[in-house]
Amino acid sequence: MGFPTLNEQMDLIKRGIVELLPEEEMVKKIERSIKEDKPLIIKQGFDPTAPDIHLGHTVGIRKLKHFQDLGHRVVVIIGDYTAMVGDPSEKNSTRPRLSHQQVMEHAKTYQEQFFKILDPKKTIVRFNGEWFGKMNFAEIMELASKFTVARMLERDDFAKRFANRQPISIHEFFYPLMQGYDSVMIRADVEIGATEQKFNLVIGRDIQREYRQEPQVILTLPVLEGLDGKQRMSKSIGNYIGIDEDPREMYGKTMSIPDELIYRYFELVTDVDREALNQIKTKLDDPKTNPRDLKMRLAYTLVRMYHGKEAAEHAAAEFRKVFVKKDIPDNIPEITFNKTQVRIDDLLLATKTATSKSEARRLITGGGVSIDGEKITDPFFNVALKNDQILKVGKRKFVKIKVK
Repeated sequence: MGFPTLNEQMDLIKRGIVELLPEEEMVKKIERSIKEDKPLIIKQGFDPTAPDIHLGHTVGIRKLKHFQDLGHRVVVIIGDYTAMVGDPSEKNSTRPRLSHQQVMEHAKTYQEQFFKILDPKKTIVRFNGEWFGKMNFAEIMELASKFTVARMLERDDFAKRFANRQPISIHEFFYPLMQGYDSVMIRADVEIGATEQKFNLVIGRDIQREYRQEPQVILTLPVLEGLDGKQRMSKSIGNYIGIDEDPREMYGKTMSIPDELIYRYFELVTDVDREALNQIKTKLDDPKTNPRDLKMRLAYTLVRMYHGKEAAEHAAAEFRKVFVKKDIPDNIPEITFNKTQVRIDDLLLATKTATSKSEARRLITGGGVSIDGEKITDPFFNVALKNDQILKVGKRKFVKIKVK
């Protein structure tokens, strides 16, 4: 089939990574792959603990795509069994356990969303329940015998919890062993994971040796910060951009990221090439550049990648109309009331622009709510409802009010 040269492959593989360990083994694997005209097996595991994929997940998925573009074989492991254990990485307490049914429901959307990035014809999807579901207790004991408690307690999060007398459940020790055994079952040459996964990835090398396999090379990737610019992107925190979100919501959320994350997002979650990245970096270093212009380019790029060019152009036009020209969007939802007066916090609940009274009151007192351009800061204010009033909540939510 023919592969790119070693230097061409290493240049793309090393884009946006944190570590490649050991690099000399990666070089040898690629050289052998080229010589034998045989693709490497590239692995990444995903535990479907929540139903949707966000941009943070795509950092790894895009790296898998790089390997696909280089001609290698990508194996995505959906952790239907590891998800029931829960990865203890960077956790200060035991994760709540999910049922297998919950995990499999989430897995449905994962499989659909993987292929927004990966080539389905070049991707093998495996569930680790294929092997863990068939293991008998003797085989489980054999796997558990490969590692010691002392070695597990070298792990920083386990060590801290142990020192602080916080509970560590025995089943949590199984997580890194299970992840390593996944590598054994598919004979992985390379495993990709976030920096917080390094302990698990290294254990995978050890487990492969125990089963007399050549150890995988590990490639760690940075954790993507969310919209707040501080914490990792997470659905539970609420600072995420989902790849299946409405184009206008995706565009608007992207525009809200801190300026210092513009380059990082371009590098880690877009398809712009190296030359374009260098130009973006040069512009960001120029004090004459308005960061908003580059952020609009980033937002357009992301929407185009996941929703197409037409949706990106429409989202960009809507944003300029609403936030640059301060106009109202063309298409906003309408809510009809059969009364003429309602308290403002109840209005937010009725229009679903807030999910609870406490959230509604935070938005109101924080100055994020207005009707026909007039800001309302009293959460107990009674609104006299009229036809075609425009309720605005936050920066991106608009509702047109109708009265019977």
